Amino acid sequence: EFKLEVDPGKTYLLRIINAALNEELFFGVSQHNLTVVEVDAAYVKPFSTNTIVISPGQTTNVLLHTNQGGGGRFMVAASTFLDTMIVAVDNATATGVVHYKGTTDSVATTFQVSLPSRNSTNEANKFIESLHSLNSKEYPAAVPQRIDHSLLFTVGLGIQPCPTCMNGSRAAASINNISFVLPTTALLQAHYFNVSGVFTDDFPAKPPVAFNYTGTPPTNIVAANGTRLYRLPFNSTVELVLQDTSFIAPESHPVHLHGFNFFAVGHGIGNFDPKNDPKKYNLVDAVERNTIGVPSGGWTAIRFRADNP
Repeated sequence: EFKLEVDPGKTYLLRIINAALNEELFFGVSQHNLTVVEVDAAYVKPFSTNTIVISPGQTTNVLLHTNQGGGGRFMVAASTFLDTMIVAVDNATATGVVHYKGTTDSVATTFQVSLPSRNSTNEANKFIESLHSLNSKEYPAAVPQRIDHSLLFTVGLGIQPCPTCMNGSRAAASINNISFVLPTTALLQAHYFNVSGVFTDDFPAKPPVAFNYTGTPPTNIVAANGTRLYRLPFNSTVELVLQDTSFIAPESHPVHLHGFNFFAVGHGIGNFDPKNDPKKYNLVDAVERNTIGVPSGGWTAIRFRADNP
């Protein structure tokens, strides 16, 4: 088992990474609170919690205060957060130990880690909504207030024909019903040297056909193929709403924006409401990060400035 040996009365910085393939995780340490200070290499307003939630690809830095004066061995635990069930998962809890120096290995480990139940959406939302940028003079939160490009991307799984597959088809990840085809020539290279035939710049700013994204899916869920891009002028401001879909089944999707930090200004369950949901955005001290978990059967909204060509 993993063992972290600690001195009593100290403060330790734990850098936590979700290296899982697909699942969001709860994480905690028995009889110890964690002070969250940073996510995705961006400072947050510190807050104390006994459980963090972390999506694949995300990082969270916490302070662990070794305040158990009597010493001992305390379980470290991580378990899946899965509020919709689409496939069977290994629901075993991953464990380690915080071991106070001077404690013998024969001392029983304290197991009471108060991790939420696997489908505890309320606990996950409580943690997510506790994350705020410092928004200080030294570390301001430059959340774009005026938006040049407003985008709605549906994310999920579609179906594509596959003659060699068992059922003649296979699942294909897609955004706005387009499954990305990796080109043999680098996209930036094609852009800078005006190489034609590598990509098209007609990626849709919204789904080609509007539907009840989290309700009964359309009959036809075949995903198109394409190497299609959406062009952003330098220094333009962007709002991107990422909407989960019920194609095949709803599930959480981790999304990373390469080369940028963004501000997570809002999230919710169900279909995004462009009239009412923006009224609830946090445009003051929204958390800044580079990877976000799109909630299962829900949406998340991010804003960023396109200043890294």
